[in-house]
Amino acid sequence: MLVSLLLPWSIRRGWLEKQFGYSLHPTSHIGLAWVFPDRLMMGPHSSIGHLTVCKNLALVELGAHATIGRSNWITGFPLGTDSPHFAQETDRRPELIVGTHSAITHRHLVDCTSSITIGRFTTFAGFQSQMLTHSIDVEQNRQRSMPIRIGDYCFVGTNSVLLGGSALPDYCVLGAKSLLNKSFTQTHRLYGGVPARELQELSPDYAYFQRTVGFIV
Repeated sequence: MLVSLLLPWSIRRGWLEKQFGYSLHPTSHIGLAWVFPDRLMMGPHSSIGHLTVCKNLALVELGAHATIGRSNWITGFPLGTDSPHFAQETDRRPELIVGTHSAITHRHLVDCTSSITIGRFTTFAGFQSQMLTHSIDVEQNRQRSMPIRIGDYCFVGTNSVLLGGSALPDYCVLGAKSLLNKSFTQTHRLYGGVPARELQELSPDYAYFQRTVGFIV
């Protein structure tokens, strides 16, 4: 598989589809990146940048024009092992789903032990943010995982941490260096702080919330 990374993308795409059964649109693209989940689905004009590592996931799905940038570390804990870790979580899904026109930028840590879902037209911005779906339950003395959900038209600021069980509603901003550790429900809000809390209401008229193209000049 290492040799395959050096093949031209047009050849590598066909090899990946034949070898692994991936569904890769002809306009999708993967750079010099180690991306080998069990299932990979990439819509029109979606892309994954150089030096990104993606392993031990059951599914990675990118909608049309969705992007994962350079040097991201995306891992999970695989299904179907003999390990006692997460054995009690029979519905656990180690997967990453990135919606249409959404972006994960560069140099982030993404733990998909449980599912991470990012909605449409959302930007996981900046550098060095973390999404951590698993931790140790000190009461039960065992590993535990919970999903993370980021809604449509959201913006996550640089160097933030999102923990398992947290959710950022549609049309919301998470301020830089924030800790999201719970599931919020109010849309059109600025959340921020450690831990994050509601800071301000945001107007539905903001241009960011009206985009029909994900890329921002």
